[in-house]
Order: sequence, then structure tokens, then C-alpha cells
Amino acid sequence: MHFCTTPTPPWILFSSTFICSFSGLFSGRPPPLPRLIISAVKTVEKPKTQNQPQPQTQPKQSDRKETSITTTKTSKQPPPPSPSLAATFCNALDDIINNFIDPPLLRPSVDPRNVLFDNFAPVSELPPSPCPIIHGRIPPCLAGGVYIRNGPNPQYLPRGPHHLFDGDGMLHSLLLPSSSSSSSSPPLLSSRFVRTYKYLTELQAGSPVLPNVFSGFHGYAGVARGAVTAASFLTGQMSVTQGTGLANTSLSFFAGRLYALGESDLPYSLHLSTTDGDISTLGREDFSGKLFMGMTAHPKKDPTTGELFAFRYGPIPPFLTYFRFDKDGNKLADVPIFSVREPSFLHDFAITENYAIFPDIQIVMKPMDMLLRGGAPVGSNRAKVPRLGLLPRYSTSDSDMRWFEVPGFNIIHALNAWEEDDGDTVVLVAANVLSIEHALDRMDLVHTCVELVRIDLRTGDVSRKPLAVDNLEFGVIHPGYIGKKNRYGYLGIGHPMPKISGVVKLDFSLAGTGDCVVAKREFGQGCYGGEPFFVPEHEAEEGEEDDGYLVSYVHNEISGESSFLVMDARSPELEIVAEVQLPVRVPYGFHGLFVTAGELRSQHPPQKYT
Repeated sequence: MHFCTTPTPPWILFSSTFICSFSGLFSGRPPPLPRLIISAVKTVEKPKTQNQPQPQTQPKQSDRKETSITTTKTSKQPPPPSPSLAATFCNALDDIINNFIDPPLLRPSVDPRNVLFDNFAPVSELPPSPCPIIHGRIPPCLAGGVYIRNGPNPQYLPRGPHHLFDGDGMLHSLLLPSSSSSSSSPPLLSSRFVRTYKYLTELQAGSPVLPNVFSGFHGYAGVARGAVTAASFLTGQMSVTQGTGLANTSLSFFAGRLYALGESDLPYSLHLSTTDGDISTLGREDFSGKLFMGMTAHPKKDPTTGELFAFRYGPIPPFLTYFRFDKDGNKLADVPIFSVREPSFLHDFAITENYAIFPDIQIVMKPMDMLLRGGAPVGSNRAKVPRLGLLPRYSTSDSDMRWFEVPGFNIIHALNAWEEDDGDTVVLVAANVLSIEHALDRMDLVHTCVELVRIDLRTGDVSRKPLAVDNLEFGVIHPGYIGKKNRYGYLGIGHPMPKISGVVKLDFSLAGTGDCVVAKREFGQGCYGGEPFFVPEHEAEEGEEDDGYLVSYVHNEISGESSFLVMDARSPELEIVAEVQLPVRVPYGFHGLFVTAGELRSQHPPQKYT
């Protein structure tokens, strides 16, 4: 394994995970004295019983747990060194920008007082801690495995504007007892920061150092922050060779290794303890110097060949670059896509047996708008006609790429794609963002419609069918059907986005007959989860496609408690078959992954730790 020192150019900062807006909680500069970590676990606990009701039954208002945001000093943490003269000067300039040029209150969507609230508030790390199973039993296909969910969690209070996506990557892992362990062996929950270069630099400094990318680079204040950042690099406060990504978006397990992903940087290699599920960061991985600048947070693993397909994008040509890895984890050559004519936001894509499918949507990058007109570096372009590009997935150039216009089709996440009619038809299922103008600043106003798109490669005709009326996003399928024709998809219900009030099951075979929802589970009043993840009971092609379970963390905003739910994907009500009570609050996050017991044992041994 090769841990890289490849530089990340400043422009890549504008091409990170998808831009949206939430509301938060703190303003002003954090105390730069002892190291501080935000914690939201000041609670009055209620006694637990084995017969505690499921999330649908809520406690009385009089029993409500008091929750507040507190700041606690971590133990055994040496005080940070006194800042240098250069650091003091840069911090002073940063304060001027945050207090006078671009104070958070002028932009409510990135005001920390509106962003870091309720279960969006960050928490401190948690070593492996036992959790009681308060309902049902863990199914055998989950036994001995680990569910991990990635998401943003600021290490320090923000100095100025803060977007939810600016938080440091934190992984919440739950190791489930193996079927061979004693009945008294409990699940173990761990919460760990990804040790990125940004995290370690700010840990040593005792306060924020790198600017908030998603909220900070806006208008002329963004230009000023860029100048302060450049001064920090030039004076040696930060290194231009280590990358500035957050690794806070998703995870991938392939070729015997686990990675934390965020598209503004390279993957971070991780190692899972087989005894307690704890997570260690090994380092920033450049695959023997062959990967640089960044990689999508949504690579696709072919379940048949074991290959991994991926891409990167940015605001300078080529705006899109495609690449893949063989089944042993070796990166192959880049394929620049020059037919992408302007830089657009490209968060996800899809694969079939023969194609890679790329969306070219109406969210575009406008770095010159910030420099010349004081605008945002990313925005929407209503005059642009969205397209879907099909590239033969083993192509060495984009000469064979075909583009198909799909007006009004703006997707952030894709569920799956496959081929029909002996390869003459390509089918894509994805959630279409109907209110693209709100996708950046008002996520609570965004509505998405899951659609099935058919592309006739002989005639070039494109047809579309809506699959549901609900506001659905964060969809998953049986991982054994990626790139193959499948029947079922599972998505979160936005109520409003980004809060997920429940899960639905869609039957793609019902496309064109009306609403394709065939099963639904609401978490209950005040209860919200995140992206579900499907864990199959069998390998693909064995049994039915929906033989398996949906898992997710769920938080009860009334009681202040969090839990892990296991739902039967075959049940019309997505019946809860097991519930694990978590010892601390788990904040809302992004994408998760289930590492099976076999994959856990198959990990390559750790080689290097940062």
C-alpha cells in the first residue's frame, strides 16, 4: 500500500460532495486555548427495560429527556502550542472576514446557529461500548458483521459560516455479535473521526485552521478567505501536498480494504478491529501514485467481476475523468471525458454490464462568478438541458461516448442501471430533483421523484416513468444486483429533506401502473433515520431478490435517544425484527455500509497508521 503526498489543487475544493443547505447552532470563534470537542450528551437518562416499546410509541412530554449542547475538554490532551506570528496574523484576518465582511447571520443557510441543531449537532468520539438488544434477535446474515455510517461532525466550533457538509468525517460502527458467541455478548458501538490531514492539523493547532469549503468560498469574502488560506500555505502552517478533504460522505470495501470517501480528496484507508469493531485510520491512499486530486464518493463495484468503477470531476478541463480498478485493487489508466463541455456537479453515476452512465445536470460550477461578480462558486443553470452520457465501460477514450438529452432530469443519486433487449436498451432508475433551484440553499424545499428512464440505443429515443409520489432519496438495492436488472429499491422518505421519517420499498416491475410503493415503514412521531442499507440473506440469484434486511440508525428527537433498527425487507410493513439501544446519540449522517463477518476476516493486515 502506498500512502500519498499528492497535492490537492485549490480548485478541487469546489467539487466536493453535493451542495445543499441546512440550518445550525453556534456563531463566533471558538476559544483557541485547550482543545475542545462538541458533545451533545448532557442528558437525564431513563431506565431501560427489555420490553421497551418500539420507536412508534413515544414517551410522554413530561418524560422528555433534557438535551443541550455542551463543550467538554477531553482528557489527557496536551495543550496546543502557542500560535506563531504568521498564524496569529492569519487568524486575525479570518476574524475580520467572519465578523465584518461575511458574518454568518447574513446568510441563514450557513449560520451555525441554524445548522448544528438537534441531532445535527456534533458529538465526541466513543470507544467500543456495549449496547443492549431491546427487541428481537439479530438475523444470522448480520451476525458477526459491522454496520458503519459516515457523516459530518465538526471537531471544533466553527469560526464563521458553516455548512453541514463542512464537518469532519466521523464513522459510527456497530459490531454485531456472531452466531457462535455467547448469548450474553452485546453489540459494540464505536464513533471515530477519520484522521484526515485537516483533522490532524487542527488537532495539533487546537482550533480550526483550514477554511470551511462549502460555506466559506462565497462572493468576495470567499476571495479574501482564499488569500488568507494561500498565506497559511506560504508560511508553512499547512502543507499543499497532503490534501484538505473531509472523508465525510461514504464508505467502500473492495480488494480486502475499507475506505472512507469524500470526493474532494483521495480515499482514506481504514482498518476494522475484528474483536470490537473499532476503526483505525491507516492513511490517505493514492494507489501507488496512480490516483490524484480526488475520487467520487460513489464508486460502483461489479458483483460478478469484483472490479471497481469510479471517476473524478472539477472546474478545469477535462471536467470529468473516468477510471477503474481491477479486482485486486490496482488502479488502471485514466479516461478523460472531453465531451463534457462545462464543469457541472457530478456526485454519482451508474454502471451496466457494458456501460458507465454519467449525468450532466443543471447544477454547475461558476468559480469566475465568485471572483468577478461576488457570487457563489456553484449554482444552477436553468438554460442548460440535462444529458445522460453512455461510455463503454472498458473504453480507453471518450470517442465512443454517446449523449442523450433528458430535459428536466437532474439526479444526485442513482439507484441502479441495466440493459435489456439484447443490449439495445439501457434502463436507469434514479431520483430526479424537481426543485433544482433549492438544491443548494434550501434542502427542506427540495422534492425528488424517483423515475425509470429507458434509452433506446437504436433510435436515440428516451422515455421516462415516475415510480412514486413520495419525496424519496438515499436509495439502495441488493448489492449483488449492481449493474444487473433488478426489481426492488429501498429509499428514505424526506420529511422534509434531509430528515428521513421512514423507508419505502419500490417494485420497478410496476413502472407505468401508478405508485410502485409496495412496502412502507414510518419511524413514528419525532423519529428520524437516514439512508437504509440492504443486507442480503443470500448471494444474488439465490432465493428471492428481497430476501434480506434493511438496517439504519434512528434518532428519537423527543426522548433524545438513538437506536439501530433491523427491518425485514420482505414484510409489507418492513417489520422491525431487531432493535439495539445505543448508549449515546448518533447524529444524522450520509451514507453507510455493512461489512459482513467474512469481509471483516478477509481484511488485509494494517500496514501503516497516521
